[in-house]
Amino acid sequence: MKVDLFDFELPEDRIALRPAQPRDAARMLVVRPGGALEDRVVRDLPDLLRPGDRLVVNDTRVIPARLDGVRVRGDAVAHIQATLHLREGPDLWRAFVRPAKRLAVGERIRFGEASESMACLLASLDAEVVEKGEGGEALLRFAFSGPALDEAVARVGHIPLPPYIAARRGEDERDRQDYQTLFAEHEGAVAAPTAGLHFTPDLTQRLAARGVGLTRLTLHVGAGTFLPVKADDTAEHKMHAEWGMISDAAAAELNATREAGGRIVSVGTTSLRLLESAASEDGRFAPWRGQTSIFITPGYRFRAVDALMTNFHLPRSTLFMLVSAFSGLETMRAAYAHAIATGYRFYSYGDASLLFPHSPDGEGRASSDGFAEKAS
Repeated sequence: MKVDLFDFELPEDRIALRPAQPRDAARMLVVRPGGALEDRVVRDLPDLLRPGDRLVVNDTRVIPARLDGVRVRGDAVAHIQATLHLREGPDLWRAFVRPAKRLAVGERIRFGEASESMACLLASLDAEVVEKGEGGEALLRFAFSGPALDEAVARVGHIPLPPYIAARRGEDERDRQDYQTLFAEHEGAVAAPTAGLHFTPDLTQRLAARGVGLTRLTLHVGAGTFLPVKADDTAEHKMHAEWGMISDAAAAELNATREAGGRIVSVGTTSLRLLESAASEDGRFAPWRGQTSIFITPGYRFRAVDALMTNFHLPRSTLFMLVSAFSGLETMRAAYAHAIATGYRFYSYGDASLLFPHSPDGEGRASSDGFAEKAS
């Protein structure tokens, strides 16, 4: 499909720079294909679900994955910024670096303090460029490994705010808390699963009282989620891989919900992508772990998810393509036009939508270059 089909005009003042307070006070647009749009708030969610339904949340935790440093080549010093996006080993990370043209394979980058003094060495982190890829990607080998590397990244790194926020204000201490969901547990994401940012302890308690279940899975969101689609046609776009896991207990909960007639409601596109990667053709689940690069566009036939709670996404993005596949392109274009006209707040810190599926006319498929294996 032509990427231009997924374009729309968004006024800059619709981009949220801070989350709603309290989090469940955010607005929520309910979209039922063929029905009227409903303007609600997130705290209404228990009233919009049925006893026996099950919410699926992503419990990944964002790490301070943006690293600022320098590369020294003789007398020439270049400032380098790297955003980690996929761990390849105890001391290896794939990262998007800029400016990538200033780096060569074998060169060293010092992140954090650039001085050679002992005090600054404790506040620095060295990495070697092992290989360079397309689109500014590089494989970095760090001087530390395992937990020591995790501690160093936490010490010198910054919360990787999305570009559309970072371009308008700097990171501050509030972001260290605001950019984590209530469910954040397993470190490894470099972007938040933003639909989960709307949940509060009170909301989860009221959902439980309503008889709505909650299942956790893990998908470590990569920085590729921010990359624009530069191709003219969706068939030419390549998704970056992300690592995910569905536990034995989670698979059992999902299957029990299906068997009892409950609906599976994905909190976020990250949860949905992992569920769709793991589900069998008949919509059942087995324990699963691996990498997924599933790319969902209109025509895909969903087999795992019955409803989707998600934020409002970028024009021409893979996420707007995904929601258009789920509820229909014309439905979502109309929903986004309504959201813009009535002052909804967009993107990571913005408002939410609760989407129900349309009925596709034909068979579809997901394009995936990822690898996954089912656990025994």
